[in-house]
Amino acid sequence: MRIGLFSDSYYPEINGVANSVYTLFHELTALGHDVHVFAPRSNLPGAEQHPNVHYLPSMPLLLLKDRHLGMFGPMLVRRLRRYRFDIIHTNSEFAAGYLGRFVAHTRECASVHTYHTVWEDYMYYVTHGHADKQARTFAQRYSRLFCDHCDRIIAPTEKIDVLLRRYGVRIPISVVPSGMDLERFELARHSAEETAACRAECGIAPDDRVLINIGRVSKEKNLDQVVRVFSRFCREEPHARLVIVGEGPWAQNLKEQARELGCAARVTFTGPKPYAKIDQYYRMGEVFVSASHSETQGLTYIEAMASGLCVVAYDDPCLKGVIEDGRNGLLAPDDDEAMLRALRRAFSPEGREIAARAPDSVERFSKAAFARNVEAVYEDVLARREDRRLLRFRDLDAEERDG
Repeated sequence: MRIGLFSDSYYPEINGVANSVYTLFHELTALGHDVHVFAPRSNLPGAEQHPNVHYLPSMPLLLLKDRHLGMFGPMLVRRLRRYRFDIIHTNSEFAAGYLGRFVAHTRECASVHTYHTVWEDYMYYVTHGHADKQARTFAQRYSRLFCDHCDRIIAPTEKIDVLLRRYGVRIPISVVPSGMDLERFELARHSAEETAACRAECGIAPDDRVLINIGRVSKEKNLDQVVRVFSRFCREEPHARLVIVGEGPWAQNLKEQARELGCAARVTFTGPKPYAKIDQYYRMGEVFVSASHSETQGLTYIEAMASGLCVVAYDDPCLKGVIEDGRNGLLAPDDDEAMLRALRRAFSPEGREIAARAPDSVERFSKAAFARNVEAVYEDVLARREDRRLLRFRDLDAEERDG
């Protein structure tokens, strides 16, 4: 198949969407498909040098300076229309998504869309708390309208399947968890010297016991709560340190919060790190901690578990089938006291036992399984389109005979 992947985020950016598209591109290519990626160029170094990766002219978003929006004009559209795609797979509901949808419509090829982001949780950046209900309603309706113009929706989890049905999406939805290269996170691939060097780079002492969070540093990730709970936990554990790896618009707020709570000396903000080396930064940690309720799948949880960390997270529908409390991670209700108790368990012998079991529990999220499952969705969509085409021809033949 010739496949076009359209996304508003791609490597070298570090986030769930970029990682998912990057993995899908390489795995589908390995399966023998002719795959092309179209994504805006970011200002980060390390753009992928591949003839089938097409970086579009872009500009930073007004409200989210760390994100870029693809720009395209008539010349690019004409060039894209020359590709004879079998499948257009969009991964954004904005510029790149509309570009992909336009190509699919004009070339009359099948369109698949993955709904990665619960946009109603991001409305704060537009409203800053004003008219929040109306903004969330708009995000829900916008999402429904975009999805209903596709042949098939891919939902990374059952949580998103249920959410889109609640929005009123009518077209078929396939639940396909995103996959990743789990092998790179295996403990055996990382030496003690490599880990020590990484810790030294981030100013972490050899005897520090590290809680780590990796991902976008933004309001919807609820890192305020992590810092607040950590400020209490570090009074009990003198060698505890919280390390936050990533960038985003909420970093300065968190630094100010840490100062106000008196734990700034124990919280490290590393800034963005290249995804090609992100497995090394997981190895700095003993416990991965998150309080986010905005995840669609939570790929960082899976990466942390594959790295042999004990994951502490708030219980959320996106983690159904991923984390089993007390077996391969620790889930807490949305409460400071509950998270504090979970952190105590994570740093106990129980936490070390959980961390030892975690890598085996995420094997089903491999990149190869992900690609095969998406490939099966493509094949089903194409078969159904062919069935509809044959049915139309049969109806037309019947009308001509009747005439």
